[in-house]
Amino acid sequence: MNAMKKCFVLLACILICAGNAFAEEVSESSDIPVMSYSQDIASAVRNFLIDDDWKFDFNDGRGIFMFGVNIGGKMKNVDCRLIIRDDSYTSYAISPINADADDADVMKNIAEFVCRANYGIRNGNFELDMRDGELRYKVHVDCSGGVPARSVIRNSIYVPAVAFEHYAPGMLDVIFKGASAAEAIKQCEN
Repeated sequence: MNAMKKCFVLLACILICAGNAFAEEVSESSDIPVMSYSQDIASAVRNFLIDDDWKFDFNDGRGIFMFGVNIGGKMKNVDCRLIIRDDSYTSYAISPINADADDADVMKNIAEFVCRANYGIRNGNFELDMRDGELRYKVHVDCSGGVPARSVIRNSIYVPAVAFEHYAPGMLDVIFKGASAAEAIKQCEN
């Protein structure tokens, strides 16, 4: 196996392991162990959500906030998860529509779409799970300097939703109409 191929295999293994860790984090299964997280960060996020009149659930044993966000366009909504840890949290917006993981052309085009969409984004990024076609947007917030300000919490929730609102029409064209990534991105960015 040549060096380039070994690198791709290693990268694929890392991505699959990271994807499995995320799937375990957001799962509601009771056999997954309790996770350590900052009560102060969780309280700041909870207070923001309450003050901003959000309807949400919180998994106290795992430090995960769960709620939906309505967005404009055909996608209509995204599921959100804020995963609190000891010195940070990660905000995910997850598309209700997956790309067809069994269709190699769709997966190639949606992967290219994600790469094109991510180029130049300053806060967060889209992710594509190559195993099942799940699309999500992630914003990570480092809280090692203390509890995040309300504006930081607000941005970590609204940025993923706005990104989906902006790019969802192109994603849906790639998934359902067979559009090329370049065509779909052009539609979104004009």
